Amino acid sequence: MTFHIITLFPEAIENYLHASILGRAEKKKIIKFHLVNLRKFGLGKHKKVDDRPFGGGPGMVVRIEPVKKAIASVRKPQARVILFSTRGKKFMQKDAKRLAKYRDLVFICGRYEGVDERVAKHLADEEISLGDFVLAGGELPALMVTEAVSRQLPGVLGKYESLEDIKGSYPVYTRPEKFGKWKVPEILLEGNHKKIEEWREKQGRG
Repeated sequence: MTFHIITLFPEAIENYLHASILGRAEKKKIIKFHLVNLRKFGLGKHKKVDDRPFGGGPGMVVRIEPVKKAIASVRKPQARVILFSTRGKKFMQKDAKRLAKYRDLVFICGRYEGVDERVAKHLADEEISLGDFVLAGGELPALMVTEAVSRQLPGVLGKYESLEDIKGSYPVYTRPEKFGKWKVPEILLEGNHKKIEEWREKQGRG
């Protein structure tokens, strides 16, 4: 699977993509990252990518022309193009599973006051939001979705059972058994795997 990330700040996210789980998956050639610098598709001598909003208002808006060119430079048949937006559909685990079925994902990272609405309406296949909060741009959401989707691909994690939607989410402990006044729950030290499974299931339900 290839993640094509269109951004004005590729250097801001590059290190994370090549580290830890994602970096190992990249070395195994399970996933691939293609960072697309939107500035390269900017207009004129100064590679301008933004302009003032029609109707007035603060800030600048990312223009449609450079975004369209950037998408065209990477788009492949059956690729899914996603715009990160505060007005997008909230990203859930089921979306990570759904997107993991594509060979190519194209992420558009907005900046400034946003991206010309025609990108959302005519160029992107869907808009995604990470929650009810505002960030400076789409780079962090792109990283989060990249990691969530990558975890669904066979071979990315050490074991299939590592997926939290398979094993559930529950409190975990390791050595030392006692740290000051804080102790590991006795049930985890007894070796009774059936009871441990029941305890974890109960704790996971919260």
